[in-house]
Amino acid sequence: MLTVAVVSTSAVAAVAVWSFSKTVDDNAIDITGGDPAAPVPQLESYENGFNILMVGVDNDATQNAAYGERHGTRNDVNILVHVSADHSNAVVVSIPRDLIVPHPTCMDAESGAEFSAMAARPVNEAMSRGGLLCVVKTVSELTGLTIPYAGLISFDGVVPMSDAVGGVPICLTAAIDDDSAGLHLPAGPSIVAGDTALAFLRSRHGVGDQSDLARISSQQIYMASLMRTVQGNGTLTNIPTLINLANAAASNIQLSTSLADIDTMVSMALALKDIDLDRMLFVQYPGTTGDPNYPGKVVPTEAVAAEMFTKLAAGQPFTLPGTTSTPALTTDAPISMETSTPPPSRETALPTPAPTVEAMNGLTGQTAQDESCAEASTG
Repeated sequence: MLTVAVVSTSAVAAVAVWSFSKTVDDNAIDITGGDPAAPVPQLESYENGFNILMVGVDNDATQNAAYGERHGTRNDVNILVHVSADHSNAVVVSIPRDLIVPHPTCMDAESGAEFSAMAARPVNEAMSRGGLLCVVKTVSELTGLTIPYAGLISFDGVVPMSDAVGGVPICLTAAIDDDSAGLHLPAGPSIVAGDTALAFLRSRHGVGDQSDLARISSQQIYMASLMRTVQGNGTLTNIPTLINLANAAASNIQLSTSLADIDTMVSMALALKDIDLDRMLFVQYPGTTGDPNYPGKVVPTEAVAAEMFTKLAAGQPFTLPGTTSTPALTTDAPISMETSTPPPSRETALPTPAPTVEAMNGLTGQTAQDESCAEASTG
């Protein structure tokens, strides 16, 4: 949303973009550790694939007291966005906050405090061990992917972002009354914005089996609907809405210094704008619950995770179990299907079927085109 907003506003609202850029620069966070990302060509589509880590934090310094208190800031939402090198598909990986992972050595850039490596702790402890840089380092070592770009948003920042886009349609299989998240919605369709949108994203006791994995499913339903909304309701051509969206993003999301650059964001938006909704996958990091050694936590399904990230690194697309995807036939010249038409000559290009994209077993999730309803809790 942020990159698309910048692309659309930069051509018609130079003053607004200048203000946006200054705000972004002022709030930027250095995650390079002294090794800056390679420069991006000015106002051209991003040349290769790229990875962005978006982190939602709980209990940051500005968080509203209504969300409760806990000791230390936690990276409770960790979303890795991977765009393929040919810009034909994207995979959005939600990493459960309770996923048990190895943690690398980290250092807090502000205090200078050093933290030793740990073998098996929840991923949401990374933020307290060195800020956004430590979260990026932890996820990068977990996935084997280089992550040069990142962003940070708090609970309070979600509210103006959802308001700026005008609300997001969702639907529920049954009514939800979750007092702990402040969520009260009827069965069927609703449009959520502001505090209600945040409550839907935070609700754990109101959805599915009341686990963190069920909450991730709701978050993916919201993100998929958000993408459909942005593409389908005129958001990309509504200049006032785009300016509001860009300003809300600039004020509420802290970007890495590598990403806090108009040229970089424009180049990424140009790469993203033509990805079909059915080629944008939202998947959960493969994991299971119920391990007696880690009660209440999520243990990685290592073989499935390794296969997925190997495919991402190699640029090999995949789909979810139960589906296969075969791109349309391509040809350089039209071919009539009339029976009286003679066979094409040697000079006529024949349709060439693109390879079938195979489903990868062990994954759960949905595409951006999927309009599934969130499962209300029956407990």
